[in-house]
Amino acid sequence: MQFIIVSRRRTDVFPTEAFTPELVAAEGQRVRELYSAGLIRSIWRRKDTPGAVLLMEAGSEEEVRAAAASLPLAQRDMLEIIVLTQLEPYPAFGPL
Repeated sequence: MQFIIVSRRRTDVFPTEAFTPELVAAEGQRVRELYSAGLIRSIWRRKDTPGAVLLMEAGSEEEVRAAAASLPLAQRDMLEIIVLTQLEPYPAFGPL
């Protein structure tokens, strides 16, 4: 199953300096691990606010939530999940 996550950094609660280079590097490392494991299929940075959009593939929503919760920013409550939803194929591309 595929899922999409829209997240944002909680810059309204945490000052910019709280997002240290070491913390951001740890976040990137964890993203690479989840990508290598096949959970993250694609990831994009948001242009409207600090955050990301992730396309994930997993057997359940619980697995996706656990993976997102393993991110260093999420562990410190510095990341908010705005949207987490399962995706399904667009029907217009199926047989007529």
